Amino acid sequence: MGTHTIETQTHLTPREALEILQEGNRRFVNNLRANRNLLQQVNETAPGQFPFAAILSCIDSRTSAELIFDQGLGDIFSIRIAGNVVNEDILGSMEFACQVAGSKLIVVIGHSRCGAVKGACEFVQMGHLTGLLTKISPAVHEVDSRGAVQPPEDRVELVAREHACLQMRSILERSPILERLFREGAIGLACGTYSVETGEVVMLDEHFHTEGIRPAECEAQYYAQAKVA
Repeated sequence: MGTHTIETQTHLTPREALEILQEGNRRFVNNLRANRNLLQQVNETAPGQFPFAAILSCIDSRTSAELIFDQGLGDIFSIRIAGNVVNEDILGSMEFACQVAGSKLIVVIGHSRCGAVKGACEFVQMGHLTGLLTKISPAVHEVDSRGAVQPPEDRVELVAREHACLQMRSILERSPILERLFREGAIGLACGTYSVETGEVVMLDEHFHTEGIRPAECEAQYYAQAKVA
């Protein structure tokens, strides 16, 4: 599989960028990794990079975006922080990725069994981690406002999904640059959750410039998926 160039990046639509990621995850789940010459990609990307997407995910050692979406060098911007929270530095990174480097898609990916989400659910306080976990609190309050969840471990999974959706929606609310690019159709946004048990990414919500931002029904989708499983 070849390295992305300015030509391939320019001609991609935001929706096509999402489809590339989804296809890559299907390869990953089925252990059909694309054949790449990574050393050749080192040489090809040395003069410049043309990633087609920026992915915000957790620092969890099991959730490397390049691996779970089967992407090579120069394909994606990988932004990682515990609990996949959005802050000013991450917004700045996304603005660079899209406005300067030409990426067509922003994706927020939460995951199952997330330690940061579990800590937020249990109101853990520990040094600088305390401030980070407060950024997950809105999702905790939203899930709890719907009533008690049984079994308790489902609460963590529901909060992880709700949090990914809330973080995705906050990007356009907090960044005029990204909001303008979205309105112009230059970028799209999506959020999803990664299963550390199966390797599968399930998209929870996605938005492109012809669609309005709508509330994500993460809890209903979680239970629907659970019934299917």
